[in-house]
Amino acid sequence: LVTGGLDGTVRKFDISTSTVTIIGKHSGNGDAGAASNENTQQQQKVGCSCLVALQGPYEGLVGSAGWDGMFHLWDTTQTTAEPMASIQLPGKAFGMDYDPTHHRIVIGCSGRKMVFLQVRTTTTPQVEKVLERESSLKYQTRTVQFFPDGSGLAVGSIEGRVAVEFLDDLGISSNGMKKYAFKCHRDGDVVYPVNTIAFHPHYGTFATGGCDGTVVTWDGLHKKKLTTLPKFTTSIAALAFNHDGSELAIASSYTFEEGERDHPRDEIYVRQMLESECKPKQAS
Repeated sequence: LVTGGLDGTVRKFDISTSTVTIIGKHSGNGDAGAASNENTQQQQKVGCSCLVALQGPYEGLVGSAGWDGMFHLWDTTQTTAEPMASIQLPGKAFGMDYDPTHHRIVIGCSGRKMVFLQVRTTTTPQVEKVLERESSLKYQTRTVQFFPDGSGLAVGSIEGRVAVEFLDDLGISSNGMKKYAFKCHRDGDVVYPVNTIAFHPHYGTFATGGCDGTVVTWDGLHKKKLTTLPKFTTSIAALAFNHDGSELAIASSYTFEEGERDHPRDEIYVRQMLESECKPKQAS
């Protein structure tokens, strides 16, 4: 297991030996925001907010992005604490995903910036920024996920909306489909952030989790809502399908969208998913 911490560290936990190793750390030296001489303020900016594990020929490599406005590529088999590659981001990182088909990374940053990185191999793996653009949503990005085939992505914002975008500017055809956005995770006039998006590995549909404590599944290509699961006691912080999409892991955890207050305990649920809850309605 690899974890990122509020102190900026990236740590590896060896399950077989129960040992923890520090792979590296976000130091805050590359902070893309306003500089500060206050150590306490600087410490608040170095949190490692996003992690992705690379696959295929890059197995064993992990990408991290943080509030210091930096992306780092780490080799988990080494303990040198030095990144293999680093990229300055246009702001704090709030969401990140990896496309194993094209070996591409997307990072949602502050200021609604979206950064796309390409992983390449010369003598050693290298990372190159290939595109920077603005999100089509008007408010801060909270989560971003590639389609399973890497042909597009879904972006969730703090304003209860999800955008479905395509990557024609990276040479991937959208087959004539246009980007669009839809409202979700709302209760009357109350709007909740969309914290997490998870794609079904086979059907290409996706689930969203929000601060309203609900999980909803969608058919993004046909612009249809599939189902809403029974409401949980607090915010949905993270979602993940298993390898065949038959189960969905749901992290129910208060995300401090209303500041410090009493809240239900953190819990993780694993739910068996029905085919009708995930299968596209127009699929044969």
